[in-house]
Amino acid sequence: MTSAFFFVFITSFCMLFICRKLAKAVGLVDKPNARKHHQGVIPLVGGVSIFLTLIVTSFLFPQLKVVSPLFISCATILVATGVVDDRYDISFKARLIIQTMISLVMIGVGNKSLHSLGYLMGSDVIELSVVSSVVITVLGIIGAINAFNMVDGIDGLLGGLASVTFGALGFVFLINGNTDLAIFCGLIVTAMMPYILLNMGFPLGRRFKVFMGDAGSIFIGFTVIWLLIEATQGPNITPIRPVTALWMIAIPLMDMATIMVRRIRKGHSPFKPDREHLHHICQRLGMSNHMALFIICFMASIMAGVGIWADMTLVSESIMFISFLCIFAVYFFVISHIWRITTLVHRIFKVRKPAISEPSSSDGVTNP
Repeated sequence: MTSAFFFVFITSFCMLFICRKLAKAVGLVDKPNARKHHQGVIPLVGGVSIFLTLIVTSFLFPQLKVVSPLFISCATILVATGVVDDRYDISFKARLIIQTMISLVMIGVGNKSLHSLGYLMGSDVIELSVVSSVVITVLGIIGAINAFNMVDGIDGLLGGLASVTFGALGFVFLINGNTDLAIFCGLIVTAMMPYILLNMGFPLGRRFKVFMGDAGSIFIGFTVIWLLIEATQGPNITPIRPVTALWMIAIPLMDMATIMVRRIRKGHSPFKPDREHLHHICQRLGMSNHMALFIICFMASIMAGVGIWADMTLVSESIMFISFLCIFAVYFFVISHIWRITTLVHRIFKVRKPAISEPSSSDGVTNP
């Protein structure tokens, strides 16, 4: 067991250095421009390295049963799509079509679907019809993939939030006796560690910096939703109730929903890039990247922890759902009025106002 985790860590490190050299040779790099303010060209190989590491591990340690053939097939197509997008910048419509097709394959071939929402509304379980199940499953898969894609805006953030979610899932799988999936979650976190270190400039400095790339964020989001379906939609007793899944991915989910609603209200496409994500707001409030990273990951950890506690203590699912909606409403209100709230706070406490400004519609970011 320990040897597998050690192997994954070392292999992931080696994959990063191999892939970053190949990336520079084929142009799979992120270049600074008007929207991207990093220095130098950065290889977009974090996700590819993590994916390849897990594939190699699944073949060399078959006794771990870490991945299924269907998962590998679907993930390979999504990662390949992400690589093409990183290199040639394909349209979001093409990405959505591919993600929809993968979702339908999961449903039709693997019988992986959201068919029960639990006791969200009280004493009666909500069982979905076939059509409703397909629609909600497709939306859930696309939503999870793009939620994790959208949070990839500052160093370490995607890796940090993904580690929180996979750590939470690994814990609930472990205490419920599903050691195979618990080990899988642990291996993913272990495979991400070398990426997080290089992404943040440790221990070799910014010279060896790498980015996750769309291939990586898509793979992370897809793996999260795959495991959430495994955790909530089993035929008998499931590790967690469906509503708990919302708490495990709360920050990426709320950030995506908030930003899309605000874009639509402005008459823009929900996929139009801007600088209104939570991490951008933290930066504009004067926080360093490391401080923003810590605060956002801490928030995600609190939400996941509360969700697991509520699940383990059998808090009513309807109460959990209503509580989540209330938190989301507060989050949406605060983010939507952050500049007015900040100004009011500074006036009340009579402190010097930092140099912040509400983002204009012309601002852009690496990911939508």
